[in-house]
Amino acid sequence: MALIEEDAVYLITGVSGTVGRPLIDSLVGAGARVRALTRDAKSAAEWPSGVEVVEGDPSLPETVAPFLTGVTGVFLHSRAAAAAPAGLLALAKEHGVRRVVALSATNVDEPAEHQPSRFQGDRNKEVEQAAMDSGLDWVSVRASFFAANTRLTWAGQISAGDDVFGPFPDFAEAPLHERDLAEVVARALLTDGFTGRKLEVTGARSLTHAEMVEVIGTVLGRTLRYREIPADSAAAAMIARGFPEAFVEALMNRYRRLSGQPGLVTDGVAEVLGRPPRSYADWVADNAAAFRV
Repeated sequence: MALIEEDAVYLITGVSGTVGRPLIDSLVGAGARVRALTRDAKSAAEWPSGVEVVEGDPSLPETVAPFLTGVTGVFLHSRAAAAAPAGLLALAKEHGVRRVVALSATNVDEPAEHQPSRFQGDRNKEVEQAAMDSGLDWVSVRASFFAANTRLTWAGQISAGDDVFGPFPDFAEAPLHERDLAEVVARALLTDGFTGRKLEVTGARSLTHAEMVEVIGTVLGRTLRYREIPADSAAAAMIARGFPEAFVEALMNRYRRLSGQPGLVTDGVAEVLGRPPRSYADWVADNAAAFRV
């Protein structure tokens, strides 16, 4: 598995998303040169020394073209590049880019209406297919449920008390630490051993909603309880918080359809990184401040 040359430049889309910062940290830590693409450079986060921040919109490939010169590999985020992935990769090929790693999802082959993230703007299938059709060396990283989603869902409740109210306590996922995902993407960008692969990466264990809350409590040293509420009540609360109604409906239908079944667990992280995935308890420990009172 040969390493790509150390002075190669990697263009990263979706830098403000969950995986953007840990991916850039992983690449910089490996000695790679990083070009971080953002729609608004003025509001961009502070990045490690040496990261080049450029302003462009992946949905408008012509705005990205000036920054493709000298780039070896591109990370194609399924939401950031959703509108025009094929056009962006065609330009990338014209500029001499050789490799693309696309972010996809483990449920990408399910019917569109069974993929809640589509209603949040993700286009996993389209981005993956664009990578496969691009004529570039490609890798698709199919990610499972992000552990970080539980911070968004439960942190407010846990900060306020010991009861977590939600639907479908027996629905299960294998929560994936964003650092594991980032390190897999970085390895796929920096090495040539995974070309033409669809890598399914998940967390270490399938955990139900109720078990995840129990893990959070254990890490925090508290006794937390998952209290089931009707799906309709949970959906109304999410919509009131600003989530799109179509997304909430698809999410509740997914919970209903798969409740009681184990979440998918793969050996993808171990295959790529040579070690087991970080546990959900590891993720909670890394993010404990978000759940504290």
